[in-house]
Amino acid sequence: MTTRNHQASSVFRVDKFVVPAEAREEILGKVRMTHELLRRQDGFVRDFVLEQFSGPGEFNIVTMVEWESQEAVEKVVPIVKAAHERIAFSPQETIARLGVKADIANYQRVPEL
Repeated sequence: MTTRNHQASSVFRVDKFVVPAEAREEILGKVRMTHELLRRQDGFVRDFVLEQFSGPGEFNIVTMVEWESQEAVEKVVPIVKAAHERIAFSPQETIARLGVKADIANYQRVPEL
């Protein structure tokens, strides 16, 4: 696949979180664990874990994972779910328990004008 075609078909999973200071270490630990798993999956391109250090934005932790295609995303979802179940980790429960606000979605590139 050419770089241009690869970029056109990429899918970006972007998770944005408002994380209270007291929940920071636990959330980042779970993010680290999940991203270590994601990096080993077929179709993984790259990832970023970002923390806000200035500005008025609401979300202070943002993660982004680039996948080669929607098919790669669909293949990894059950793998991640199974890994979380094996260690009794529920992202939804953790977010609720820690008072974290989350905005989670998949994105694609805007075609060049």
